[in-house]
Amino acid sequence: MTAWSAVHGIVARDLARTTRQTSRLLGGLVRPFMWLLLVGTGYNAIARLESGLPYYEFVFPGIVVMASLFGGMLTAIGTVYDREFGMLRLMLASPAGVAAVLTGRAVAAALVGIVQGGVVLACAGIVLPVTFGRWMTALGVLVLASAVSALLGLLVASRLRSVENFAGVINIVLFPLLFVSGALYPTDGMPAPLRLLARINPVTYEVDLMRRAFGQPAEFAAKTDLLALLLTMLLAFGLTALLFDPEQRFVGRRAVSGER
Repeated sequence: MTAWSAVHGIVARDLARTTRQTSRLLGGLVRPFMWLLLVGTGYNAIARLESGLPYYEFVFPGIVVMASLFGGMLTAIGTVYDREFGMLRLMLASPAGVAAVLTGRAVAAALVGIVQGGVVLACAGIVLPVTFGRWMTALGVLVLASAVSALLGLLVASRLRSVENFAGVINIVLFPLLFVSGALYPTDGMPAPLRLLARINPVTYEVDLMRRAFGQPAEFAAKTDLLALLLTMLLAFGLTALLFDPEQRFVGRRAVSGER
């Protein structure tokens, strides 16, 4: 089995399983619109931003990122299912190796995040003024944000052995990532400890880059956002590969091939 065929098979299998879980898929599509309607409308009456933007315009890029974050990270539950029922061990023992298994999982989860975030992004013209060029830039940011979210979800799921544990742990991770990111309110008004957490939160850079794509004021330079997200992807992939492979089969194979 080649690495490419393994990646293709895992992506097809994970996407087929996701499309069969219609209630979870529909919930992921409805959730961001509920946040936009309830939080956006409610806070728009009381929030006064220094940028002068209406609150619902300010929060929209964060809602797009939130949709991809939830979609990408929650799809990692499939990894926990497979570990619990022994399927993951069979995948890891295949000749394709851990890297192919992890890549297939990440691509499938990222695609789910892209779809869920893309549905929200498709409604951008209803909420705020946007040109085709800005919309395409935002779509590119969405792809990158979904890839980062997928790898973060796999990192969380990499050592969990039951769905119940995943459900508890993922909520502890997801909501702090969202709330301490500037998605719903500017980070410059946070207390100093929370601002520090925001600086090391990868979702902060996803939201900042998405705001820049829509022409809104950004906190960091575009190069800073991109560098932070690319480093997060590399670090998350490496850590997840090691945690996926507790017997160090992946590392061992690389060492053996290097000796040869």
